Amino acid sequence: MTPAPKPYDLVIGDRAYSSWSLRGWLLFDAFEIPVKCHTARLYTDELPNLLKAFHPGKTAPTMRTPDGVVVPETIAIAEELASRHPEAGIWPAEVRARAVARVLAAEMHAGFTALRSHCPMNLRVSYTDCEPPQAVLDDLARLEVIWDWAREMTGAKVWLAGDYSAADAFFAPVASRIATYNLPVSERAMAYVQAHLAHPPFRRWRAMGLVDGADQDFYRRPWPRRPWPGPQPLPARAVDGADAENATCPYSGQPVTHVLELQGRRFGFCNAFCRDKTLADPEAWPAFMALV
Repeated sequence: MTPAPKPYDLVIGDRAYSSWSLRGWLLFDAFEIPVKCHTARLYTDELPNLLKAFHPGKTAPTMRTPDGVVVPETIAIAEELASRHPEAGIWPAEVRARAVARVLAAEMHAGFTALRSHCPMNLRVSYTDCEPPQAVLDDLARLEVIWDWAREMTGAKVWLAGDYSAADAFFAPVASRIATYNLPVSERAMAYVQAHLAHPPFRRWRAMGLVDGADQDFYRRPWPRRPWPGPQPLPARAVDGADAENATCPYSGQPVTHVLELQGRRFGFCNAFCRDKTLADPEAWPAFMALV
């Protein structure tokens, strides 16, 4: 029997807060490239200790290829995956659109420091206002310029350079910041934000982030809160016992140990995390919705 190919490995931080990790993970999930994630809690010894096995990586995300090459940094991860999986469409196939997408990803990778500093990614809350200083407003104005330019250059309607590409993966955390902090942007920009909030891979990441460990105090802000402005999840609840319509977990195939109730029906999972990520947003998970 031919042995199964080794997977990619990806080191990530807290899903609710690590914007760089979100970018790296989207480069796999949005383009259907299998990956094994290794998680570490930020602001603890977990990340540096985990990265000892991923030399010379020092940040999340850091990727290891199936043949053992360690690739830190999201720009490098995107380029390496695109080289190894040209069929995945990580960059646009059309030359003009590909150039535009690369410009966008490069500026996102290196810029927008005021926005990042004042509005760190937090997928667990949304505020009515965050009192953005002028430097943040300037970053938002720059976003409007390059997003409009990209669409003018490529004729794109929903995403920035045609179909969803690495450029959009790079801007997903920005979209989340606009949603979290209710930042003032044009209707055109808000439509792009809403496309991200409804994008199934983003919804899956956020669902996991909602149940992925305790809140991090560093990200708490004193501003009034509002409901999350993205798609609202189906109402489900955790229930006791292991009685369910399905005998095995829809994700792992392992026996059911944890159960949720949705629309009066009981569905089972192999552990609390599988149940709780589904509870957070049932429609984000095709394997679960196939049961429903």
